[in-house]
Amino acid sequence: MVAQKITIEPVTRIEGHAKVTVHLKPDGKVEHAYLHVNEFRGFEKFCEGRMVFEMPYITPRICGICPVSHHLASAKAGDDLLSCPPPKPAVMLRDLMHMGQIIQSHGMHFFELAGPDLLLGFDADPAIRNVVGLIQAAPDLTVKAVRLRKFGQEIIKTLGGRKVHPDFAVPGGVNKALTVSERDEILSLIDENIATTQVGIKIMKDWAAEHIEDINKFAVLESGYLGLVTPNNGLELSDGIIRLKDSQGQELERFEGRNYLDYIAEHVEPWSYLKFPYYKKFGFPGGVYRVGPLGRLNNADIIETPMAAEEMKYWKSLNNGKPVGNTLYYHLARMIEALFALERVRILCEDPDILSTDIINTRQYNKGEGVGVIEAPRGTLFHHYWANANGQLERVNLIVSTGHNNWAMSTAVDSVAKTYIDGPVTEGMLNRVEAAIRAHDPCLSCSTHAVGQMPIEIEVLDVEGKLVNTVKRGL
Repeated sequence: MVAQKITIEPVTRIEGHAKVTVHLKPDGKVEHAYLHVNEFRGFEKFCEGRMVFEMPYITPRICGICPVSHHLASAKAGDDLLSCPPPKPAVMLRDLMHMGQIIQSHGMHFFELAGPDLLLGFDADPAIRNVVGLIQAAPDLTVKAVRLRKFGQEIIKTLGGRKVHPDFAVPGGVNKALTVSERDEILSLIDENIATTQVGIKIMKDWAAEHIEDINKFAVLESGYLGLVTPNNGLELSDGIIRLKDSQGQELERFEGRNYLDYIAEHVEPWSYLKFPYYKKFGFPGGVYRVGPLGRLNNADIIETPMAAEEMKYWKSLNNGKPVGNTLYYHLARMIEALFALERVRILCEDPDILSTDIINTRQYNKGEGVGVIEAPRGTLFHHYWANANGQLERVNLIVSTGHNNWAMSTAVDSVAKTYIDGPVTEGMLNRVEAAIRAHDPCLSCSTHAVGQMPIEIEVLDVEGKLVNTVKRGL
């Protein structure tokens, strides 16, 4: 037998484009598996020259799945650069929109993207291992799942005029107040969607109990954990201090988002356009960490809403209070966060200030640099802008949620391939490799950037189709 290479392309049920190559030894065992992020987006470069106030409407086009995250992070960077902190009602309205984003994204991922693996099985026929198969297998649950996502999207639309690429946040605040009827409509739908989310949590708990062997061998990784927290080290998704823990749960750092470059650097590898962020003091790969739902629940000590707080107690019991390194538990963490977001929606909507028309701070002073940080569904998102005296951007730096998890996804792919691929290769084995990526819910369109020139290969053929010349760059 000779060495072989298996290519999985495209990786399915994720946002963006990627492939996996699995390199097999002559004995059929895996030598190494690589995650290749093979799309290129030039957002940092082509935002240069734009005005800072344009950025909340430009950057959501990075992604159609999480445009709200970029919209709000960009507006927050504008707040900082133009020295115009928003009034309290505007902060609350932004938070409300953000909770809508968390609900719709987490709900869609758990039920429609990860759900086919959990509910139908990793080895199910790929012809039915999709949302259509879910409809056939569990029609009532699937309808509730669709309504959960719709609820989050309707919150976004109510505030921003549309479900994708909203027109809402501006440096200094927001451009629309919430009406009484809009608030009451949101409140009327919270209970049914909490119930759906609790069903999702139970599904994942039951699945984990039944498949504990898989839970305990499927990409169990040691890393740090990074994310925003409240002053009490509670789960925070909108505004807070950045906290970094090590693999054993010990706090390493606490810092303001605007100081992120003092703590985070980025490593590059030749086989991917996606960078590898890491904690500077520990270097690469010693300083790698994870973000997103699993990272945030490991990083926080508590959750400060009642129903999600009870689920957090269960989470902390999974590894006797220490961080949970089991990659498949991303799915449970995701639904606990969705429950938290739904509770936050109720809290926000029941606060009378949410109806205030004091929603914009027009006093601006251009200090030339600003950073906006938010917890996107997939993890911590940084927008960093430098501008001239006219507010025209001279430089842009983005560290996008999925980028933080690049090491984790790449390592998980290799680990799962080595664990499950042995002997004749089946489709189910390869689906598990994809599921290692899928668990992190990556948004690869958001996160890809390039260092230097993009590789290119040009083949020149004659009129008869014969190769006469090849020109390569960067390969």
